[in-house]
Order: sequence, then structure tokens, then C-alpha cells
Amino acid sequence: MKLIRTMVALAGAAAVLTACGGSGSDAAKTLGITDPEIHFVHAIPGGPAVDFLVNGKAPGGQTDINYLGVTNFTNIGTGNTTVAYADTGTTTALASGNFSDVANGHEYTVIALPGLTSPGIGLIDDPFDKGLLSSDARVRAFNASANATNIDLYIVPAGTNINTVSPTMSGVQFSNAVPATGQDSLYLSGGTYVAIATAAGSKTPIFQSAGFSLANNADWLVTTVPIAGALSQLLPGQIHLLVAQGGNTGTPAIELTNTLTGQ
Repeated sequence: MKLIRTMVALAGAAAVLTACGGSGSDAAKTLGITDPEIHFVHAIPGGPAVDFLVNGKAPGGQTDINYLGVTNFTNIGTGNTTVAYADTGTTTALASGNFSDVANGHEYTVIALPGLTSPGIGLIDDPFDKGLLSSDARVRAFNASANATNIDLYIVPAGTNINTVSPTMSGVQFSNAVPATGQDSLYLSGGTYVAIATAAGSKTPIFQSAGFSLANNADWLVTTVPIAGALSQLLPGQIHLLVAQGGNTGTPAIELTNTLTGQ
């Protein structure tokens, strides 16, 4: 549960953040005084355009979403909340789920993901407990690849020998996140990194990205997806990595390029 903080702490933090150029919005989320926010990520390669539904209705700007689409955060009410996605223009759910106790200050992510026999859904409740003075990036992994059901993910500087380091996020099981839903995101300093995925417990990469920049205060969800195509989705380890950025930028997810030969 998010810690209860006094209004005196809020006023003091706001003054410091203003002086340092920090985000007052992030501070308000950390203090649990903002409305809960939710957004949707379409992570089904080759999937149809869909509408995102909250309690049976599509919020503004949450319709006709194609693969790689990431919707802006929108405010929702607290309490029990049903979420789903449906073919655009309909309300017949392709997959649905439930957040039993939506709370102020939290961020919620809903992911359309390819299932074993039918479309699936991924749910993340992020309590957003970022330090009031922190400028670190927030990062979380999600596994939407039934053909890579348990992976380790390394977010490391280029040239790092992963045999000498532990995974940044380990044991990311199919249809699950690390850190798990209900836990705060992982924090990394801004900088230049590569992303490397391996089968859990292995040091042999099945995916290795080119270098990318992770900005301070970024809010990233790194999602594995199977490579598009029926055959590829059945072959072990045939995956891509998507980066979905949180916030209200309207930026589609980025599909990182696998630099491994033959992948």
C-alpha cells in the first residue's frame, strides 16, 4: 500500500522539485493524490485493430488501435474495474480482465497479447512509488511470447559480458511482468544500453538489441512478442522486443532490432 504522507511533506517536496526542475506530476502520483490512470498496449503481431474498453465503454482516444499502438494515459475511477479489448466498433470482448481495487496515484497498463489458442490480456498495477527527488527511468518487463515462456532480460551498457552479471529482470514468465503487478517498477539511471534476452537461467542470447538511449524520467515497458507469422510463433525463441513508453506522448511502441545473426 502506498505510504501516507502529510501535506507538509507535499509542500516541501513541491518547493524542492520546482527548484530542481523535477516533475510535480510525478510527486503527486508518489503521494497518492492524483486520480488513477490507465493505458493500453497492442502487442499482437498481425492482430486486428481494436478498441480498449473500461467497464464496457471505450474512453476517449482509446479506439481503433493497431499493433504497436500505445494509448495515452486516461483517468479512471477507483474501485473494482473491468477492462477488455474488442474488434474496433464492437463491444464483444476478445479478452478481458479485472483490477479489483483501483487506487489513487497508481498507473494501470492493459496489454493485448497473443495467446496459445485465442487472444490474451496482460494486466499491470504500478503503485508508482518513485522517490520525490529521483530522475531515474522506470522500467518493467512483460513476456507476451508463448514460444519463449520463461526469459531473463538484461538491460546493460553495450559491451557488457552477461556471464559476469545477473539479469536485470529474471524469470519473466509468459503473460507475466517483472517486477510483478502490484510492485513498483525497476529504476535505472538514464544512459545508453542494450537489451539482451535469454531463456531463464541461460547465458545464451536469443535476442540482442542495438544500443539505445534510456532518458532520465522515462517510463518504459519492455515486452517480448513472437515474430509475426504462424511458423515463427511456434518456433522457440523467435521473439522481438517492444518498448512502450508511458505518459501522454502518443508515441507508438518501438520494435527493437535483433542484431544476432540469423534471427
